[in-house]
Amino acid sequence: MGLITPIDSVFLLGESREHPMHVGGLQLFVPPADAGPDYARQVYQNLIEHPESRDLFRTRPARPLGTMGNISTTVDQEIDFDYHVRLSALPRPGEIKDLLTLVSRMHGSLLDRHRPLWEFHVIEGLEDGRLAIYTKVHHALLDGVSALKMLMRQLSPDADDRDVQAPWAPRKRAKSPMIPAALNPLDIAKTGAGMLRDLAGLAPASVRLANQALRDGDVVRPMQAPATMFNVDIGGARRFAAQSWSTDRLMAVSKATGSKLNDVVLAMCSGALRQYLIEHNGLPDEPLIAAVPVSLREAGDEREGGNAISIILCNLGTNLDDPVDRLVAITRSMNQGKETMHGLSPLQAMAFGAFNMSSIALSQVPGYTMVAKPSFNILISNVPGPREELYYNGARLDGLYPVSIVLDGFALNITLTSRAGFLDFGLIGCRHSVPHLQRLLTHLEDSLVALEKATA
Repeated sequence: MGLITPIDSVFLLGESREHPMHVGGLQLFVPPADAGPDYARQVYQNLIEHPESRDLFRTRPARPLGTMGNISTTVDQEIDFDYHVRLSALPRPGEIKDLLTLVSRMHGSLLDRHRPLWEFHVIEGLEDGRLAIYTKVHHALLDGVSALKMLMRQLSPDADDRDVQAPWAPRKRAKSPMIPAALNPLDIAKTGAGMLRDLAGLAPASVRLANQALRDGDVVRPMQAPATMFNVDIGGARRFAAQSWSTDRLMAVSKATGSKLNDVVLAMCSGALRQYLIEHNGLPDEPLIAAVPVSLREAGDEREGGNAISIILCNLGTNLDDPVDRLVAITRSMNQGKETMHGLSPLQAMAFGAFNMSSIALSQVPGYTMVAKPSFNILISNVPGPREELYYNGARLDGLYPVSIVLDGFALNITLTSRAGFLDFGLIGCRHSVPHLQRLLTHLEDSLVALEKATA
């Protein structure tokens, strides 16, 4: 039995029927040339024939202190794979919109806390012959980067490799387990001393950040975002939309303007959000503010589970009509945010991010969204993915779309990941608060075209 970290516990404490706290991913695969008509069932059978699983996939909330079920976990000895791994079929003709509707419905339902907090759905019936796999796992177990790594574990760069394991299968090579390592008293002492130093530095670091924000009027501060149609209370139903764009198109804009690729992504989103709000007569005079997660995991960090992220607040420049002006404003804002975090320890950076995200917790208080400004309007996250073509037992990965979380006060989320020359966007929104969500896909394309024309 192990303790849940405070940041992971937040995702359990804040969960309700209207606020599921799991993240997900939709993968599309082109079956190998030798695949038969029962290929999806074969994939399903292959998955459930891997009953061995790592501790992470056998972990569920425990109640060692009666009512305090959110502070610890237990690891089950066995799990019911027939429950966790499921085979579904789309209605004919099996259009992409049918798949997105199914994923929307699946993503709106809660995970069972009496079981390990994950599900794996194999979906057949797409008219183009592709296979879909939708996975969801509780955010208390995995952050977005960790979830992506989990999905990547089932893939191989070799199209002829037919011995790819399920993502929950034990690792082939031995690694030092994270939890037992902490049982070494010397390690505990070192870790505790480091945390105490970081905690002691939080106060002076906070003073420095506050002074910097006061000196520089362009630094985005919490509670500065305008009220929009996205910053309202939500229901439990979800709407999911997904589309891919060539990385080369965004890189051309990046090179022409000297900006980062992620800045171009944010500018693309900015233009789309601006047009969507104009359509709904809801564009505020002040610029929208995006919360942009920044991973604190170091290169080579393969630890499983937990959340290691901070948050930068970015001015999206939606009050500006010119697409290049919006990109310039975004680049300046992101650079300022990164400079603000410079010199912070990982723990201090996470505390800084938690402060920037404070309105998420406050917005769950009934009536809060009606009387106070949010810290930000939307969360936009770019998770690095594979740079090469990947395969699942010969089936080529043809799409990797993140499916994230929305909350009261934050009815829309945009998350994307890179994949072998493409950027795969996943948009999740409250079905009632964000009508016609799929229109944002058209606006994203129009926004990118506008950037291309302006920088050609």
